[in-house]
Amino acid sequence: MGGAIHNVDPVRDQLTLNVSGGKQRVKILFDERTQVYRDGVRVKLGDLRPDDHASIETVLDGTSVFALSIHMLSQSPEGECEGQVLNYDAGSGELTVNDVLSREPVKLRVPAKVAVTREGQAATSSSGTGLAKGTLISVKFQSDNQGHGIANQIAVLATPGSSFVFSGNVAFLDLHSNLLVVVDPRDEKSYKISFDPARFPASKDLHEGANVSVTASFDGTHYVASAIIPRQGR
Repeated sequence: MGGAIHNVDPVRDQLTLNVSGGKQRVKILFDERTQVYRDGVRVKLGDLRPDDHASIETVLDGTSVFALSIHMLSQSPEGECEGQVLNYDAGSGELTVNDVLSREPVKLRVPAKVAVTREGQAATSSSGTGLAKGTLISVKFQSDNQGHGIANQIAVLATPGSSFVFSGNVAFLDLHSNLLVVVDPRDEKSYKISFDPARFPASKDLHEGANVSVTASFDGTHYVASAIIPRQGR
């Protein structure tokens, strides 16, 4: 998700983000595992400042939102959100996305011929092709001078029923909410995957940093694991 940092509380290790494209503020936790960048350069957690524009890679930690990485931008305010398409009006170009970590849907405007990609395919010029309800997408956008989000790139991540194999390191693991996050070292993208511990007894031996291969399907809401295979010596 992206927006402007409203405040930073170094005592409670949390910040509040004014989410672009929406009207809500979201509290986000961070700790020493959180990677912070300013204009692509790694910086310290202490460099977080109010009014910085940031794109934050997040994950749910129980009922709290936790920052995996924070990318601050010195120039024009930009952001990114990921979630399911709730509605797309091709006539007005208005796109409504149910960002998984926002309390309210995020509304964005999609200009004509915005770049649209499908994972593993080349970008195409499109007036919203593939933005059917329920499709999981990632959107990069900028805010105009009135605070409205304007999409400049849309990636179609999954459609209901599609299957995937994710390989990489476990960056986050929550056995209470049955969630793991796998980071693919080839492109540094992270994938949030739900799993049923009863189906995978070996999951009790999983730990952050472990190298795994996960087969999962998109059920229309999230990725659900059908196989989790630890990979040794990778």
